[in-house]
Amino acid sequence: MKNDNNRVYIFDTTLRDGEQALPASLAADQKNRIARQLARLGVDIIEAGFPVSSPGDFEAVQRIAREVKGPVICGLARAIDNDIISCAKALKPAARKRIHTFVGTSPMHRQGIMHKSKEDVLAMIKQSVKLARRLCDDVEFSPMDAGRTEDDYLCAVVELAIAQGARTVNIPDTVGYTTPELFALQIDMLFNRVPNIDKAIISVHCHNDLGMATANSLTAVSHGARQIECAVNGLGERAGNTALEEVVMAIAVRGDIFKTPTRINTQEIMRTSKLVRDICNMPVQPNKAVVGGNAFAHSSGIHQDGMLKVKNTFEIMTPQSIGLKDSRMNLTSRSGSHMVLSRLKQLGYADAEIDKQAFYQRFIELADKKGTVYDDDLVALMESKSSEDFKDSYTLEYLNVSSGRKTIPTATVRLGLQGKIFQEAACGDGAVDAATKAIDRVTGFKITVEDFKLSALTEGREAQGRVTMIARAAEGVFTGIGTSTDIVEASALAYMDVVNKIARMKKFKKKIVIRN
Repeated sequence: MKNDNNRVYIFDTTLRDGEQALPASLAADQKNRIARQLARLGVDIIEAGFPVSSPGDFEAVQRIAREVKGPVICGLARAIDNDIISCAKALKPAARKRIHTFVGTSPMHRQGIMHKSKEDVLAMIKQSVKLARRLCDDVEFSPMDAGRTEDDYLCAVVELAIAQGARTVNIPDTVGYTTPELFALQIDMLFNRVPNIDKAIISVHCHNDLGMATANSLTAVSHGARQIECAVNGLGERAGNTALEEVVMAIAVRGDIFKTPTRINTQEIMRTSKLVRDICNMPVQPNKAVVGGNAFAHSSGIHQDGMLKVKNTFEIMTPQSIGLKDSRMNLTSRSGSHMVLSRLKQLGYADAEIDKQAFYQRFIELADKKGTVYDDDLVALMESKSSEDFKDSYTLEYLNVSSGRKTIPTATVRLGLQGKIFQEAACGDGAVDAATKAIDRVTGFKITVEDFKLSALTEGREAQGRVTMIARAAEGVFTGIGTSTDIVEASALAYMDVVNKIARMKKFKKKIVIRN
């Protein structure tokens, strides 16, 4: 890979270091799906795995090397001949490949783990980098735990690795111990004291044990590093790695400070984050920077009013820049009347129809009870005259689901509507998916479930479970709640709750259209 010091290379380690944080290893198919999306995202290097660690990891790296085009495909190897040879074999199909070899260099690693002298470790580095370079033109070397390695020794290690052919030298803060100020001094020291430093790209790999991974990585870039090792959603050992989305958007938003851009297609960030979240079964905390559910959500009345007037008042980047459709205005008891009235107008109401003061008071009372008020709640407040308006249109009369390890999940439902029974069946990715698709066949509604949560209401094997989902349709955003000792039934009931709210919204909207 030709070095370009005018940009920052993004080295993604979601499939290697990120996977290490998961309860179970990813299957080759799952790794391949993530790797393909990382290629669409535009990462420069994909660290696909640790080939010698298991036959499954070897197969996954080999398949990615064969099938994923664009990024450099990288494999990890200890400074051991067998590791490096295995890595080279797995990477052989790749058009662009890299061997990443490493060894611990801090006193804790040399003495406490390997029981080797400084000279022994230097000999390992010389042998491993030389062998890797003989098998692959692109070699990266990492002195593990560089943050706690003696300055003089670290300089000698880096100089030796470059002299043996390493094109990239990665400086890992393996345990998240350093701080931005100390990391800057360490990077500066290497640039000032290692005579052949200009022959390699300096990379950084920071962990988040003290919550400073992103700050440390960006500080290193400001001091000359040109590669950041990171993972989607910050996945990784213990508290995780530097979050890809954070460093990429920091560099994009603050181009006035970081004058070395990345080549990431930022509009693919949200899609990538959700794919990794779902495949790895690792939820993203709502207040997570850039990709959290609340990252572009506004609840404060002051903030919402500012957003209505000038969007960048409270947003330093647009939701569209990471692949989201728009910001989300949460209607709560903290929302001001301007935001509530603006939402009513979006739903089709005219100023003349709205008794602003009276409606806002009713809204506040509902928001205090519910927490969050959705579009269907607003329309119901405007349109409801009696309890008849809140009667369900559809009833779930029958549900049967078949699923298993070697069985295609299939669901059959019967729904009641105006005294008639309608029956449909559907297959899906799982029992819940099959049930919702069968319901869709009866109703004809196009519904996208955006959030799904399951919680236990009682204890024991026969515990009652509550499913809460947030779904989007052409008519708006809706919440659905279902309760049962059976998870699939609870999910179907929650989905039916959404279906009936959509039906109610359609009825109310007809009234609005007729009046207008």
